[in-house]
Amino acid sequence: MVQELASTLQNLDAKTNEELFSMYKEEPVSRIKQELTMRYIYIVKAVAYQMREMYSDSMQPEDIINEGVIEIMKAIDRYDPDKDNKFETFISRRIRGMVIDLIRKNDWMPRNYHRDRRSIEDARDYLHRKLGRMPSDDEMAGYLKMDVKKIQKVDRMQTMTNVLSLDMTYDDNDETLLQIPSEDADTQPEKSFLQGETVSTLAAAIDSLKENERTVISLYYVDDLNMNQIAEVMEISQPRVSQLHSTAIRKLKNYMAKMV
Repeated sequence: MVQELASTLQNLDAKTNEELFSMYKEEPVSRIKQELTMRYIYIVKAVAYQMREMYSDSMQPEDIINEGVIEIMKAIDRYDPDKDNKFETFISRRIRGMVIDLIRKNDWMPRNYHRDRRSIEDARDYLHRKLGRMPSDDEMAGYLKMDVKKIQKVDRMQTMTNVLSLDMTYDDNDETLLQIPSEDADTQPEKSFLQGETVSTLAAAIDSLKENERTVISLYYVDDLNMNQIAEVMEISQPRVSQLHSTAIRKLKNYMAKMV
């Protein structure tokens, strides 16, 4: 038994994530846990990038990543592949919640954020009524005598907070469309294609991809990172990211064509 386990541990890099979780459930060995942790660090990096507007005044992405690694290790012990959703979803929400808890616990919101947010909301409502349309950022800045960039930052933080609130309560069984940032469909055929599929159908197609291809798709379309950021998160070159993206899209289209 010991020799069999030792032999298995020598080939962890050849195992799929699902196989590693199954192995860890039977034998909670630290080397399996370490391998799983390394494979999911990209999610921590993605969340750190996505939420950086909320903590950039007081923390660095490295702080979030360090805390996130610990959260991954805890989540591996708590995760039950037979009962819970995909680990990517499971850990992503835990890490987002971790960041929110850190911000609330340590009061790391930018100074006067809540006051500025209320002032901006009141000004936007007033100018909307006065102008009969939504005011521009420049009009808001002139009325409030506030820097345009500050208004935009507060708006981004508010949007992020709203998105996180929805994300933390989202029902995984809901057959809603994949939420992808909107762009011109004529110039973004890949995004237009992906937006036309339901989560359940698209998930099956994505599962057919190789792990690094799935990672690129997730970071680009779900976490809304650009190619440069994905390259940094995955520690590969930008041309390699583009290649993986093109290959993944081609495979997804071929898979979906067979489903019609």
